[in-house]
Amino acid sequence: MTALTIQQRLNALPTALKDPRLLSNRGIGNEIGFYVFDYDPEHEPLVQKHLPILKSKLEGQPQALTVVEISLYQTILGILGNRGFLQKAFDLEAKSGSAKLAKSIKPIVRPEQIIEYVQGQLAGNEDIILITGVGASWPILRSHTVLNNLHPVLDKVPVVMFFPGAYDGHELKLFNTLKDDNYYRAFPLIPRQEQIA
Repeated sequence: MTALTIQQRLNALPTALKDPRLLSNRGIGNEIGFYVFDYDPEHEPLVQKHLPILKSKLEGQPQALTVVEISLYQTILGILGNRGFLQKAFDLEAKSGSAKLAKSIKPIVRPEQIIEYVQGQLAGNEDIILITGVGASWPILRSHTVLNNLHPVLDKVPVVMFFPGAYDGHELKLFNTLKDDNYYRAFPLIPRQEQIA
């Protein structure tokens, strides 16, 4: 086996995401099509730079897809803004730090709030949903919590989470160091290693 570079893996995304098996939204054993594209945290700027290119390729011809990107970080800001807490959150972080902010807003940014906000961003004609902003939303949101809560409501369209860390099909490790709860219901998308025949 040989390791693929992050650029090789990013370049492989359009083909992988236009695969009819992925778009049919059924994975192995007829599971709902949730996928994780994991990468080393230091590649976050490269991944963010590549996302508009990826969306352009997916939405372009042939086989144009309707793609929706949902940034968990922007979702948090949207919820705080809708509740009138955004400026208070900025002020609290400046005064007391990020840990105090995270503790204070967790009751406002609950999983059901995230789901409601996400559902409000969807038109119902999406072919694929890209979840981004995972690292920026930590520690307010945890990856497995988001995926578990999205499962019941996004069961008709494939979901790809861009994850700055490691996912081996069982365990999510944010930033390659923070172990999240085990999560078995998503499929790794474009493994970091390729088989040599």
